[in-house]
Amino acid sequence: MSTDAPAVGRMPPNPLDSLPPIPCTEECLLRPGNTNCGGCGMSIGLTMLGRILSEREEDAMLSIPACCGAVAAGAFPTTSYGAPAVNATFAASAAFGSGLAAVGDMNEEPGQVICWAGDGGTYDIGMATLSATRSSATPPGAKTSTTPYGKGEEKKDIMSIMTAHGIPYAATLSLAHPDDFARKLHTALSMQGTRFLLIHSPCPTGWKSEPADSVELVRIAVASGLFPLYEVWEGKYYRINEHPDWTDPAEYYERQRRFNTQQVDLDATRRSCRERFQRLGVLAREFPYTGPD
Repeated sequence: MSTDAPAVGRMPPNPLDSLPPIPCTEECLLRPGNTNCGGCGMSIGLTMLGRILSEREEDAMLSIPACCGAVAAGAFPTTSYGAPAVNATFAASAAFGSGLAAVGDMNEEPGQVICWAGDGGTYDIGMATLSATRSSATPPGAKTSTTPYGKGEEKKDIMSIMTAHGIPYAATLSLAHPDDFARKLHTALSMQGTRFLLIHSPCPTGWKSEPADSVELVRIAVASGLFPLYEVWEGKYYRINEHPDWTDPAEYYERQRRFNTQQVDLDATRRSCRERFQRLGVLAREFPYTGPD
């Protein structure tokens, strides 16, 4: 047996260890000598980001999905990045980033967590986790298994997200308004292409409400402005189906034991309802739907 063979269980020496280090200044997030293409916009952006981080004297960790940014790191065991970087799965850069931030908070480590993603990891396959970093359908203040102390963020405006896609038809549906519900179903079923229908559907188990209150809760949500009833065609043309009478939303919260009503800012909720409906009213006036149902 050759005497040059490494001992069992011991890694052979890495020839790269003997190479001189690549010169790098503090602001060099992307180190010189990387294999990125000449004129690469991503490289310029990373260089500018590194300089700003250095000016602010902030550290950073990167979450990078499948894209040129992941390739830019180079081959293990070296890296072209001057900051810790995690190669995330294509769809989950934002989810990886959330995990890095959570661990950093637990360890009381300062610094930014930055998701550096391409168009696929942002617009397309990565859209779900990008959107999920904000919030879900759970309203602020609600206690759930994942928010035992009450949710702090506003719920996601899924209608605006879908209408921004320019789909043929999107509408909100109320169980307390059966005629409107039926008409919108007929409208959606008579069309071609993607149609999005959002139903306000109480869950007595999750909401900790009485089963007999389900339809009444939806009625209050519509009347108070918490759940506007409207339709959007082609992401452009709006029609409001029911105007709120501004019923106080307090009863909506009081009938659900998932809320600690002492911690719900009812004044902020009332303002939010009116502001949201005011914005919707402007869209309906400026871009009214005038076609057939």
